[in-house]
Amino acid sequence: MHDGARIDITPEILLKAYAAGIFPMAEDADDPTLYWVEPRARGILPLDGFRIPRRLARTVRSDLFEVRTDTDFDGVIEGCAGPRRDSERTWINGRIRDLYGALFDRGYVHTVEVYAREPRRLVGGLYGVSLGAAFFGESMFHLERDASKVALVHLMARLRTGGYRLADTQFVTDHLAQFGAEEIPRHAYKRRLAAALEGEAEWEIWPGDGSVTGEQALLALAGAEG
Repeated sequence: MHDGARIDITPEILLKAYAAGIFPMAEDADDPTLYWVEPRARGILPLDGFRIPRRLARTVRSDLFEVRTDTDFDGVIEGCAGPRRDSERTWINGRIRDLYGALFDRGYVHTVEVYAREPRRLVGGLYGVSLGAAFFGESMFHLERDASKVALVHLMARLRTGGYRLADTQFVTDHLAQFGAEEIPRHAYKRRLAAALEGEAEWEIWPGDGSVTGEQALLALAGAEG
């Protein structure tokens, strides 16, 4: 849904929108306008069918990167707002940063951060919204090869271990398809969303201090690979 209407939303309204299956986007970083979006086909990552390519599994297991959660929202959203290879534009504007920053402060938005070890710096990550047993992935970025993929593996392992029922990706890209992402019709998505919102999940099932190893993440997902 992209009706062109200007919307003045609050963090509370944003949470209600997610619970209803819609989310906001902006045309680009310089446009203060936000629009509601409700795709006819919704992208999801199956928690019981998440696929990890062998080469990536080796990278995850090697602990080449340090993976933390919820320690640098500003750094992650700044990375996600950076230009992409195929475009200089970004849909993350100032209003998006403010809204999701407010929800981060309230514990509804979470980040997965990937750090290079020497010299230590943020080189990848992702962020999303958590409601009930549903996690809505918003955006990811990488500055080094595989950094965003490692973040995704750790995210899915945390969600599966924490009892989440739905991993929403909004849309399916070629990047996500390699992990088993699929599109489902809006009506099917709404059923899954309703069931997930009635459930309970624990984001902090694991610590976010960098102590979770790649091997631990892979073991958590071992039964999920189809």
